[in-house]
Amino acid sequence: MKYSNATNYALHTMVHLMLRPRGSSVGVQELAGMQHLSPTYLSKILTKLTKAGLIESTPGAKGGYEISKTDHEISFLDVINAIEGDTNLFDCSIHYEGCLIENVMRKAEQNMKDELKSKLLIDIAKEAKSKQKEEKS
Repeated sequence: MKYSNATNYALHTMVHLMLRPRGSSVGVQELAGMQHLSPTYLSKILTKLTKAGLIESTPGAKGGYEISKTDHEISFLDVINAIEGDTNLFDCSIHYEGCLIENVMRKAEQNMKDELKSKLLIDIAKEAKSKQKEEKS
């Protein structure tokens, strides 16, 4: 199983936004530059994050993007679902009720979703901020 590159970039973008002071927005150029992406490609990712209500966009020359929810509300799963959608990873090719293989796969998938839902991006952002302070010392 593999998530798309867009999910990778979305997770990194969200952590970067969480590291910024609350109420300060950052433009797509800066966000794209930090990940060596084209602003056009990142804009598509930012649009999905905005539609999911995870970030908000402020138009204009001094506009940009910032976190819209409380930091402690955003899980890895929230970002993944915003980019990938909330679909099952496994679909049984033999459709009959009570498929034992499908039951195992769905249970494993639910366990993974539960784990990703319990992991908050703010925890990663705090760890990154702590590392930055150590490197400056």
